[in-house]
This record gives sequence, structure tokens and C-alpha cells, in this order.
Amino acid sequence: MQDADPVELGLELLASLEHDSLSVAAALDRIETVTTDPSIQREILDTAVARGIVEREDGTVRPTSHDYVSFETDVITKDGEFSCRRCGAGLSTGYFITFDAGEHGPFGSSCIRKVTGRED
Repeated sequence: MQDADPVELGLELLASLEHDSLSVAAALDRIETVTTDPSIQREILDTAVARGIVEREDGTVRPTSHDYVSFETDVITKDGEFSCRRCGAGLSTGYFITFDAGEHGPFGSSCIRKVTGRED
């Protein structure tokens, strides 16, 4: 499988956040699970604003859609040896979000909830 375009993956992640609003820093925390490259992070955030996926004002990001990740249909689990893309913890079961742009993960059970906005 070809690697997913990090910009498109980041856009889909931002579009699916279950937050009414979050700080730019918190949005970047989510984007960092896609890429640690600052120029691509900026491109993701700028493109999300340009496409109307999020509104950005005074250090706050507000997702405009309510196309949330369904844990029943959009998240798959895989057994193996993984490292969480958010916290780096070792995992024997990885949770992956299936987006149109590709799979995003692995995450642990609590980090996937934080990345999607189910938990703070």
C-alpha cells in the first residue's frame, strides 16, 4: 500500500475532530500524529482553513463539519508490536483510523480517543 499523503490525512483528521473548538496548540498536537515536519503541519492547518474544514481565529480552531470518526466502522484493530503515534508507548494491539486518504495509526486505546476528541 502506498503511503498516504500527509496533508490529506491531516485534513481528514481535522475534519473529524469532536471538539467545538480547540487551541491551535491542541490542533497541532493532533496534526503531529500525522507529521512532525513543521512546514507540512503549517500546510495542513492553512489548507484546512482555505478549504473551510476549520475556522481559525485568535489562537482557536473550530472544526466546521461534524463528520466524526465512528469507532464501530472507521476504526480497526491490529495485533502485533506497535508504538503509539501520539505517546510512543509500546502496544500489542494498535487502533487505526480508516480515512479516505489512508489508515492513520497505530494508537493505544486512550490516545485514539484523545486524537479524535472523544476525551481531553
